[in-house]
Amino acid sequence: MQLRQRVLYVTTPTQTYELIVEVAETPEQQARGLMYRTELAENHGMVFLFPRATDAGFWMKNTKIPLSIAFFDKNGRIVRILQMDPCTLPPEESDRCPVYAPGTAYVGALEVNQGWFAARGVKEGDSISFGPWK
Repeated sequence: MQLRQRVLYVTTPTQTYELIVEVAETPEQQARGLMYRTELAENHGMVFLFPRATDAGFWMKNTKIPLSIAFFDKNGRIVRILQMDPCTLPPEESDRCPVYAPGTAYVGALEVNQGWFAARGVKEGDSISFGPWK
C-alpha cells in the first residue's frame, strides 16, 4: 500500500524538527498503519488524519516496532504523548493486544520511533504543522 508523503514539523519553544511522514488518510490505511514493518527510519513517521475529532485508541496488533505517538488537536497542539510497545501475543490471541487511548479528543496522531519525542524534549502543548506535499 503506497501512501502519500509529507514534510511535517514538530515545534517546541526552542526548536523545530523536520520529519518525513507517510499519510494514513483512508480507513484502510489507518487500520494497517505501521503493521508488519521491521524498522522505521530516523526522522520518519506516519501521520493519521481524521475528518472530525475522535478519542479512539490505537493498538499495536502485528506492529513490530516500538513507537511513540503524539495526538494533536485541530490547531496542531499536541494534547497527549504515549509510548506503545509491540504486541507479542501469539496470532490467535492478538485481539487481546492493549489499546493506547489518549483520554481526550484529537484530529490527528503522529507515530515515530519510541523515544523520538523524549530525546528532543517534545512535550504536550508543543505543536505539529505541515510542509508542502511531495
